[in-house]
Formats: sequence, structure tokens, C-alpha cells
Amino acid sequence: MSAESRARDDGQPEDKVDWVAELRGLALMLLAVLAFHSFVAKPFYIPSISMMPSLLVGDRLVVSKYAYGWNWSSASFHLLPRGDWRLFGRTPEYGDIVIVVPRNRKEDLIKRVVALPGDRIAVVNGQIVLNGKPVPQAVEPPVQIPFDEKLTCQNGIGEGPCYDAFEQYRTRLPSGRTVYELPTLRETLPNGASYLIIDHENQRLDHMPEIRVPAGHVFLMGDDRDHSADSRAALDEPGLGGPVPLSDVGGRAEFITFSLDGSQSWNPLSWWQSMRGGRAWSTLRPSLQKPGPDPAGGHGE
Repeated sequence: MSAESRARDDGQPEDKVDWVAELRGLALMLLAVLAFHSFVAKPFYIPSISMMPSLLVGDRLVVSKYAYGWNWSSASFHLLPRGDWRLFGRTPEYGDIVIVVPRNRKEDLIKRVVALPGDRIAVVNGQIVLNGKPVPQAVEPPVQIPFDEKLTCQNGIGEGPCYDAFEQYRTRLPSGRTVYELPTLRETLPNGASYLIIDHENQRLDHMPEIRVPAGHVFLMGDDRDHSADSRAALDEPGLGGPVPLSDVGGRAEFITFSLDGSQSWNPLSWWQSMRGGRAWSTLRPSLQKPGPDPAGGHGE
């Protein structure tokens, strides 16, 4: 094709693509995404049952990065080297759900704050004892978790199918659905933060001697107390190895965007059918109950 035939109808030659400008625009867009992901908020996917019943496998949620200031773990994909620095650092509140990076791994875990810097904490028969006083636990109606053969449960010795751990609670509803009806308690921390937990076994992590949470650290536990590798478990179990430094806390869980029950396939048309109803836009901030006249005591005792 001749140069004349490549000319535009108005007689002017076609503009050439400015690849330098295109690449610059793409780089700026990627930097903007990384900046938002590092400084404002990021999406998070729940892969395990450690935070049942508050969070289910398949939940997608938003984590704010600014809630406690910024540190090395705030950066997208943990691009910065691990360190103990914090910028505009703030301390979480009782009951906050946070993401944390264990000292021996790089993946984010999600747990609940149950003790603050200076607190004394023990676990006796599955009940938290905070600053010498048991944290109130009230019996609630059993939560219903859909039966799923692919669901795996982690404990102190490894992973196995959940139906091995939950089989005695398996039941078939009149609707034909098969669910686990698991023993449920409502736990209320000193600031009134109240949430549901599952505790159906008497196991090793239900018993922990009292320790004091060091300055600049928090003690984290999962809401599924029998299947959570958290501050009660050693790093190689794999747990969090005790209280975790605030410099390893990368943000606060804010709300669920949507939730899939695992039945979806690669076909996007199947995603709508696998959507769990009633979970989208649910807040993850704990409800606040009015503390009693003699709460478990403030931190720093």
C-alpha cells in the first residue's frame, strides 16, 4: 500500500501511536492502584473457617489500611522489608477484626483483637480471663453452617475434613439442606464489643496460662476457637506465636462486599447462583453492648 493510500481523507497522514506516552499512562495507572491498595483499602478473601461464624469461606471483604496508621505490612504485596516502624500509629480496639502477617510467613491472616497492650490474658476451659476477670459468654442458638465436603478444618496438629470434626452436629433441615448446627456463644469484651464464637471441643488451645501483653502488641484469636491458628499457638503449629507487634497489623476489616458458597465454576453465569444472600455490605465492626457495672477491667492494669 502506497503512502498516498495511507493518507487520511482530509489529506493529512495518520497519527502514529506514541508508545512512550501510552506506557507512561499505564505506569501511572498501576501506581495509582498500588497507592490506593497500600494507603486506603484493599479487597480480602476468606479461605478458612478460623473466623466462623462472623466470616465464612468465600466471603469477600474490604480492609481499610489507615485505621491504625501505616507500616511495612500496609504496602501492596508486602513489597517493603519487615520492620517495627509505624507512621501515625494507633492502637486497635477490643473486638476489631484485623489482618496480620505472622513473623515466619508472608501471607495475611485475619483474627480478632481480644487483648490490648498491658492486658493480662489467660484462657481457662475455653473462656478468656482478662485482667483477672472472665470475659462474659452467653449461650446463643446454634449457628447453621452449610455442609461442604471440601471444607477443611485446621487445628494444632494439621488439617483435615470438617465433617470429621463436625459430624455429631450434622443435620438435615426440612428444606432438604444439610447443615452443621454448631454450639454458639456470645462473647462480650470490656468495651461492650459483642460477637458470636464457636467452641465445641475441649482441646489444648482452650487452656493457656496467664501472660501479659507487651507494649506495642495485641493478642489475637479466631472466632472459631477450635480451628484457629492464632496467638494461643506457636509459630510452627502454625500460629502467631503469642502477642503480635502492631507493626505486623496491616489493617482493619470493615464490611463484606459479597460472598460465594463455593458452588461456582469458571462460568460467570454460575456466580449469581452461588451468591450467599444477606451477606453483602454487612459490617464487620462488632456490635457494642452496654458494659455491666463490673466489666472485665480496662487494659494497662
